[in-house]
Amino acid sequence: MKKKLAWKLVLLFVILLISWLVYAQFGKKYRMSDGDAKEKFEDAGVSLYTGTIDVDESELHYAKTGNDTLPTLFFVHGSPGSWMKFEEYLRDKDLLNKFRMISVDRPGFGYSDFGNVKSLEEQSRIISALLEKVKNEKPIYAIGRSYGGPMIVKLAIDNPGTFSGLVLLASALDPDAEKPEKWRPLLFNSPLNFLIPGAWRPSNEELWYLKTELKELVRHYSQITCAVSILHGDDDGLVPVSNAEYAGKKFVNAKSISIKIIPGANHYISENNYDIVKEVLLKLY
Repeated sequence: MKKKLAWKLVLLFVILLISWLVYAQFGKKYRMSDGDAKEKFEDAGVSLYTGTIDVDESELHYAKTGNDTLPTLFFVHGSPGSWMKFEEYLRDKDLLNKFRMISVDRPGFGYSDFGNVKSLEEQSRIISALLEKVKNEKPIYAIGRSYGGPMIVKLAIDNPGTFSGLVLLASALDPDAEKPEKWRPLLFNSPLNFLIPGAWRPSNEELWYLKTELKELVRHYSQITCAVSILHGDDDGLVPVSNAEYAGKKFVNAKSISIKIIPGANHYISENNYDIVKEVLLKLY
């Protein structure tokens, strides 16, 4: 009787393990097919364009709405994520009256070489090619959420004069505020990596290196000369609100700096505090 029970437990464990492995390979990718996304946008009365460009054997996927003759809002998601983290903004009729909007799948996420982790430096090189492609002689404003914050700062440093403004949403910028969990490399440097679901796999690895990359990025903050807007929730349990004050002091040559701390807001201000973020965007141009 005991042996039969033990075998049942072993069988149950194997089934659960196999089920989780399958889920880990196919679930939590935070992406939608271009066809389904276009249909979703059409139902809202908005035309969606999606495209992929090749940059030095890497693919960069992006989505675009709005008139190409208008100023641009350029959205960059956090870790993990995809362009769809900003889909509500890309459908917003008020924003569409003033802006063309572009949202990218950062390299390693969405449909941009999914799972292939790249440094901030490499990501900037790839995304910069898209920036060059979409220039229309009108202002471009970059919006970065969480990890997307240092990403747009890096893009601004690497592309002087390209952006008229940066909007940093709950962004991780202070290297001293980053506390890399020591368990992360134990996962991505071992077969245990296969147990991490979907987009959390590349996220786990890139977040391990973020502190080091932020230390390098800080050395170049003085090169930022455009306007900078910083929004952060005072109840952010993932990226401390102290990042906002830190960033405000570091952008010494910015054209202007505005800092808005949202009372009671957590890390997900782009979703949970949509109206506040939207108001800031509408005032950019």
